[in-house]
Amino acid sequence: MSRSGKDPGERLKTAKKRSASSARWLTRQINDPYVKRAAADGYRSRAAYKLAELDERFGFLKHARAVVDLGIAPGGWSQVVAQQRPGARIVGIDLLPVDPLPGVTIFEMDFMADEAPERLSEALGGPPDLVLSDMAANTVGHKQTDHLRTMGLVEAAADFAVSTLSPGGAFVAKVLAGGTDKDLLALLKRHFATVKHAKPPASRKGSSEWYVVAQGFKGRAEPADE
Repeated sequence: MSRSGKDPGERLKTAKKRSASSARWLTRQINDPYVKRAAADGYRSRAAYKLAELDERFGFLKHARAVVDLGIAPGGWSQVVAQQRPGARIVGIDLLPVDPLPGVTIFEMDFMADEAPERLSEALGGPPDLVLSDMAANTVGHKQTDHLRTMGLVEAAADFAVSTLSPGGAFVAKVLAGGTDKDLLALLKRHFATVKHAKPPASRKGSSEWYVVAQGFKGRAEPADE
């Protein structure tokens, strides 16, 4: 309840100062049960439940000992990893500042910077067995451009996973409606035993986000000759 005693979901006193889209987002946040649950459970974001639900279905955290979290802010996914796999080495990166997390090494830098992959690998101290990516490009309001920019990040994350994962490892990434494109899907199928798309219950029904889960990394294979 708000200090005025009125349900904030019924009236937003600040709505006049916000854009229509901002007001809708705030209303959705206030009334979202996952947001309330995250606050009660001590998670930094509702996204924590997306990862937990994906793991419940696919079990990729079971043997995770070394994890890279791309797009870590605000830290919900790494919280779940640390909770499920105590003692796992976890390294995260994001352009945004992230408050410290126990047992997690965090870099505030652009993953697309040339030096970023090496920094992550050095901090981890060995190959990861799980690469997570919740990265998404800042939207510009043009649907096709936003899609291409975000999928560019997914492709970069997949390249990093293929270049660094230990055999048997997994790659989990946020994609957009329509899933991975043909070339990226071919890359994942070439290097992983299974590649699945899923939309966890914690992902809003109206959201365009989906997740790709690639498991059973086969090692770095070269493309077949034409």
